[in-house]
Amino acid sequence: MSRSDLTRPITLHLPPRLEIGAGAAARVGDWAEGVTRTLVIAQPVTAAMAERLGLSGQVEIFTDVAPEPKDTDLDAAIEAARRLRPELIVGLGGGSVMDVAKLVAVLWNADQGLADVVGPNRVAGRHARLAQVATTAGTGSEGGIRALVTSSETGMKLAVESPQMLADLAVLDPDLTMTVPPTVTAATGVDALAHCVEAFTNIRAHPLIDSFARMGIELAGRHLARAVADGADAEARANMLLASFYGGICLGPVNTAAGHALAYPLGTHAGLPHGLSVALLFPHVLAFNAEARPEKTAEILHAIGLAPTVDPNRVAGAVAEWCSGLGLTMSLAAQGVGEADLAPWAEEAHSIRRLMDNNPRDMDVAEVAAIYRAAY
Repeated sequence: MSRSDLTRPITLHLPPRLEIGAGAAARVGDWAEGVTRTLVIAQPVTAAMAERLGLSGQVEIFTDVAPEPKDTDLDAAIEAARRLRPELIVGLGGGSVMDVAKLVAVLWNADQGLADVVGPNRVAGRHARLAQVATTAGTGSEGGIRALVTSSETGMKLAVESPQMLADLAVLDPDLTMTVPPTVTAATGVDALAHCVEAFTNIRAHPLIDSFARMGIELAGRHLARAVADGADAEARANMLLASFYGGICLGPVNTAAGHALAYPLGTHAGLPHGLSVALLFPHVLAFNAEARPEKTAEILHAIGLAPTVDPNRVAGAVAEWCSGLGLTMSLAAQGVGEADLAPWAEEAHSIRRLMDNNPRDMDVAEVAAIYRAAY
């Protein structure tokens, strides 16, 4: 049993400046006054939003970032930065874009390569200012010090963690999220919720982080369905951005657990978007962990409007129905996953010890496979 008290040391990294609210993106230009060369990392769907940032000087936009970025995407972005020699890098998008922006900021003019910085605290320094502008409410990457890309050789996620990748400016502007489609809003919203839930039930849980987790869970419970139903609901969009940001805070000192470990193979091998991968497994992992965290599980269910229970079958059924109510098709088979893939993916997920070791209940390979089958 882990100690969960305020005497246990943790370190919390937060961006020194946070701009929140409708139109906040336009304040990036004022903050960046005097910058002459800016590289904006985006995706085609977010590239046009760069005009809203109010940037001056030479601005180049790099959009070749896949939804599940690989090291080859990062290499191309680094090359773009080396040509421009930017003073400022802006991540304009969801978690994939912001993770690549972090890595470009610390690698484009460095003697280090990606292989040199994988793991915690191996980054030597940063070579440009960094602004992160979230366009989805999911990963909370704008406030974090981690970045993940997929190895093109192994198909495994490579995680880099360093305070050097903390944004100088993070922006939460609901206007940038209004056009996110309902199903993407739902999936990324469940991902934000899962970040809070996995940190809240984690063996490394901490009272300070529990407070952020509770706020994120409650905000998702009140506002996610509204954001899905009406994408122009500015209040719901703003509150989901805040829920996502709180989830990102939770990831720093505590991190996620089995839910995200199990989700990774769905993204790297089946090509499912990260938020959807997490959402498909969320009810079943929460149910598996219920007996180890009965009071917190009941609190989570109450916060999202469900009857508190710790019975695994009832937890899984109720939460899956709640996700379905958001418009998500809660079936791996319906997403094109082959049943024969589940066994090798279970082995792979079980091997991601940096997350699995955080889970409040031990999970062997057979139990991982059983969760995949339950979600199938």
